[in-house]
Amino acid sequence: MDESDIPWSVAGLDPLAGRVLEHLMAVRSADRDEVASAAGVSPAEAERALALLADSALASRIAGAEPRWAAAPPRPSLGALLARRRAELARVEELAERLYEAHEAVSGPRATDVVEVLTSEDEVPARYHQLLTESSFEVLHLAKPPYVAGASASAELNPGLRMRSVYETDGFTDAVSLMTALRGSGRGGRLRLTSQIPVKLVVFDRAAALLPIWGDRPSSGSLVVHSPALVTALVALFENVWERAEPVSLTRRRDPSDADDDLPASGRDLRTREILRMMAVGMKDETIARILNISRRTVQQHISDAGSLLGARTRFQIAVLATKRGWLTDHDDG
Repeated sequence: MDESDIPWSVAGLDPLAGRVLEHLMAVRSADRDEVASAAGVSPAEAERALALLADSALASRIAGAEPRWAAAPPRPSLGALLARRRAELARVEELAERLYEAHEAVSGPRATDVVEVLTSEDEVPARYHQLLTESSFEVLHLAKPPYVAGASASAELNPGLRMRSVYETDGFTDAVSLMTALRGSGRGGRLRLTSQIPVKLVVFDRAAALLPIWGDRPSSGSLVVHSPALVTALVALFENVWERAEPVSLTRRRDPSDADDDLPASGRDLRTREILRMMAVGMKDETIARILNISRRTVQQHISDAGSLLGARTRFQIAVLATKRGWLTDHDDG
């Protein structure tokens, strides 16, 4: 830093007194006129600056026929001055804290401490990305259309982060939702599906929650909730939906060229159960085929074969009878 830029006001000196002090530090002594010439000011202004330095014990007057001035040793003199300033600032900080506490007591917490309102088109994905990358142990996700492409594709997540997501079955048919779910499953996330989700929601470390301002108009903006009571209620909402949703694994997806008939009987039986579980939560054949990476015709054949075994004619009857026989509860998702 250039010495001319030193903020002498922090030490209680005006800029002129600071310049005069810098000059005195560089010479043995100087009279008033020499100081005025060096500082580029009038003798009267130099006199006032010298008096201020003397009051602060930064300079002393040398008696003689022609009064001269000399700087005090800088380390002890400036050190003492700065110590006094630090003590004054500490008292001001204490006062500011007391004033803040008094203000909070009469006015309550600020709205922005409880809820952030995000309205611009860029704010929501940026805040989501920030909250996601800052999460350390858990993210809870209720997903329904419309989905945002690439919202978390490049996010660098904490290695210990656990993710649980519930997708709405009617919306789980497009490439964006499937790729998002695949990314989550690939990072060790757990996925479930259900026929209806009340609201889009993401909860980060049970400390903050992101949800749309208007459930039917997600593009109108979002809220970031920080209130512990509200976040706890939203976590309870997620857990309720999670318990009622159907577990699905995307890790068993096979290559499309693999024929389903090539599976051994045990494999075909497990595949049928998997298809029936998805069908029971209202998932369409096209969606089931997309998730399992098999053809829609293969899905329909499994459902038809299950109907024949159960003696059921309709999909509803198949789901009811399969449930009674325990076919829909044989899964390993906790």
